[in-house]
Amino acid sequence: MITEDKKEEKSLNFIEEIIDADLQSGKYTQIITRFPPEPNGYLHIGHATSICLNFGLTKKFPGYTNLRFDDTNPVTEDTEYVENIKNDIRWLGFEWENENYASDYFDTLYGYAIKLINEGLAYVDDSTSEEIATLKGTPTEPGKDSPYRNRSVEENLALFEQMKNGNFPDGSRTLRARIDMAHINMLMRDPILYRIKHAHHHRTGNKWCIYPMYDFAHGQSDAIETVTHSICTLEFAPHRELYDWLIEKLGIYTSHQYEFARRNLNYTVTSKRKLLQLVQEGRVSGWDDPRMPTISGMRRRGYTAFAIRDFCDRIGVAKRENMVDVGLLEFCVREDLNKQALRRMVVLDPLKVVITNFPEGVTEMCHSENNPEDISTGNREIPFTREIFIEKEDFMEIPSKKYFRLAPGKMVRLKGAYIIQCDDFVKDENGEITEVRCTYIENSKSGQDTTGINVKGTLHWVSAVHAAEIEVRLYDRLFSVEDPSSEDGDFKDYLNPDSLHVITGYAEPALLEAKEGESFQFLRKGYFAKDPDSTADKLVFNRTSTLRDNWAKAGN
Repeated sequence: MITEDKKEEKSLNFIEEIIDADLQSGKYTQIITRFPPEPNGYLHIGHATSICLNFGLTKKFPGYTNLRFDDTNPVTEDTEYVENIKNDIRWLGFEWENENYASDYFDTLYGYAIKLINEGLAYVDDSTSEEIATLKGTPTEPGKDSPYRNRSVEENLALFEQMKNGNFPDGSRTLRARIDMAHINMLMRDPILYRIKHAHHHRTGNKWCIYPMYDFAHGQSDAIETVTHSICTLEFAPHRELYDWLIEKLGIYTSHQYEFARRNLNYTVTSKRKLLQLVQEGRVSGWDDPRMPTISGMRRRGYTAFAIRDFCDRIGVAKRENMVDVGLLEFCVREDLNKQALRRMVVLDPLKVVITNFPEGVTEMCHSENNPEDISTGNREIPFTREIFIEKEDFMEIPSKKYFRLAPGKMVRLKGAYIIQCDDFVKDENGEITEVRCTYIENSKSGQDTTGINVKGTLHWVSAVHAAEIEVRLYDRLFSVEDPSSEDGDFKDYLNPDSLHVITGYAEPALLEAKEGESFQFLRKGYFAKDPDSTADKLVFNRTSTLRDNWAKAGN
């Protein structure tokens, strides 16, 4: 029943096996999945795995995917989050069949609650949250019945209507399912279905002051939308029993819940509560800070949608949680950017080089490829002048044996230009080298070299006359420990103090044509993307990734 060519397809994961069997048996002719985010924050890399799974299934099998916002808590929700979530999903490359909201079903859900009350399966409880928790028992001890558990149907109907009409304050009453206070699954010990919240809702305004709990809205919304395969992360496995109980007692469409294990990334937190803390306390510049694991943050940093989808595909779907090395995500980004990023020369720590035998005031145009991985991108012009900048690290007064860059008496090639030889250098009063004096070798221009001279080192450079000053933001991992959430104390104590350095770079003129979000490889330095903070007077570039995994190299 798989719609795509199977020739190059890898083996099915366990969810795909279930779906394939359901279609083969004729249980369904098509499948319906849904992605159900809460609009109380920005989506992060964990959500990306769920998006790729749910939407990917209905690309592989006949059917479609709905986007459904679980907007049952008006206190934390906002239309800003709704719009950002939609933008992120589309940017990742997916489109939903229907855009739904749990709030679309508030009237229906209220009717379901009335049905449960009428059948003696739900009751209004006046107990406080503390009293409910005390009566719940423990995993090894049964709970105790609420003193309000045996109210009559008539009394419960009247009280529930008063709850809806706003006659009671927040927290004073709840509607609970009447199941079993001795149940082995503590979630089945008369779970709360509705609570009172006098709060303005981003879609329904002030129509409601009672709101369904997630467990009541989730399964019933699935049933209303005839979702065939309701896919959740593993922490919802204990909730499946309640999911099934409610569907059965209400006699509605039988959706089925399946769980897969979330993939945790090292050096990262993906709790929306913790990410919100970072935003609210100013530890980051916002939800889209390029250090954040949010999709918008990764997009701003320069990650590509393909790289994120590739990462989600590589880590796969499993039944057991584990920690994934964030280095794999960075590898996927580098793999994709290497194929498409245009090459540019940018010097981040400049040292002036004077080419003494090149005439003053003259500019000669050199040429270099835009991307050796994609010849269709062509070549660009690079101005060459008497004075240029190279990186300070590319000159050494007393070189080591395997140092193949510039040193007294040594030759190197300037990328796309000439071979130069170091003749002398200048130091300031502090002993710092401030200028290197070289001569260029005539007839050694790249592509036209007839000298026969072979050099081992090639340096990137920029013309000192034509260099464009840019702001460069060097980003690193936000946390300095693998699992910040499991460490003692506040997770914010483990923020990496070196996660951002802002410096001035000197770029070849071609970089001035960069578009917002466009990615480049700064030769020998890494991958960078133009940031939306850029103005006509100041371009800003974010480091997406180094060229190699520097953390692994450093033994972190």
